[in-house]
Amino acid sequence: MPEDLVVRRETHIPAPQAAVFALLTDPEKILRWMGTEAQVEPQPGGLYLVNVTGAHVARGTFREVVPVHRLAYSFGWEGSEAVPPGSSLIEIDLIERPDGTLLRLTQTGLPNAEQCDGHAQGWTHYMERLVEVAAGRDPGPDPWHGRTGE
Repeated sequence: MPEDLVVRRETHIPAPQAAVFALLTDPEKILRWMGTEAQVEPQPGGLYLVNVTGAHVARGTFREVVPVHRLAYSFGWEGSEAVPPGSSLIEIDLIERPDGTLLRLTQTGLPNAEQCDGHAQGWTHYMERLVEVAAGRDPGPDPWHGRTGE
């Protein structure tokens, strides 16, 4: 896979691994920082479905779940020809640090640089919101609510 078609994001989260893992796998907690609807079954073969903006549904299947350490799931957008459900792969590693957790995200399988740029922007936006929630703050209404672009 071409290295330029890989999205990589890393951020420090001021919370323990277990708390961050819950924010990534518990539907009610996901909705604190991303989405209007979430159905997740965090086990290999389980469903990953998040209506991210209220108008844009991400769908995939969990491939790997190592509680508090790692998640891997297929990912794509319902109704998308460019990135259909399950066509890319999200890998998230949670690494313990003395002052919280390092979240390292990699997304592969995107078809072109434009999609990589868009997904990189999306992950940056939602990881900032995740950090706020993990720190016990309210990130406020999502300014991307209603957005339909990929």
